[in-house]
Amino acid sequence: MAGALLGKRNGRARYRPLAEINVTPMVDVMLVLLVIFMVTAPLLTSGVPVDLPKVSAKPINSDSEPLTVSVNAEGKIYLQDQVLELPDLVAKLKALSKDNAERRIFVRGDKSVSYGTILQVMGTITEGGFTKVALLAEQPAPGATPTITPTAPAGSKPAAAPATPAKPAPAKRPG
Repeated sequence: MAGALLGKRNGRARYRPLAEINVTPMVDVMLVLLVIFMVTAPLLTSGVPVDLPKVSAKPINSDSEPLTVSVNAEGKIYLQDQVLELPDLVAKLKALSKDNAERRIFVRGDKSVSYGTILQVMGTITEGGFTKVALLAEQPAPGATPTITPTAPAGSKPAAAPATPAKPAPAKRPG
């Protein structure tokens, strides 16, 4: 019992109540919960590992929870975290969206997957009647400039290397 001893009267001590609350245990519990939520929140997105390309476009505001279709580096198609084949994609999307053609669908594709594969997935979704289909990309670090590396078309031979090596540029002196 919390209280302060006032004085003895007739051999009995009288206590008065102590009106202070110890908030340290409550703060400790709240900090532990904060750490748990900070660790688990990034894991709740999509569990398919996809290396997204970086672009400098502004993110889309989303008002409802979108469905996520992912294509990993091997070309496997995932709806949320389930692997499925391309012909089954529209049926599963309609079942999850309860035939709501206005449901937002995000398509995530690994940057090593061909552009044609991603377009085939998006085309299948739009042929199924869905109108709000968007591609996702990773935002670059602030101040970074995106680099685009040209690739040779499929079936073409790589360009021959120049016969003479290029001269290196002279080094600049700090000054």
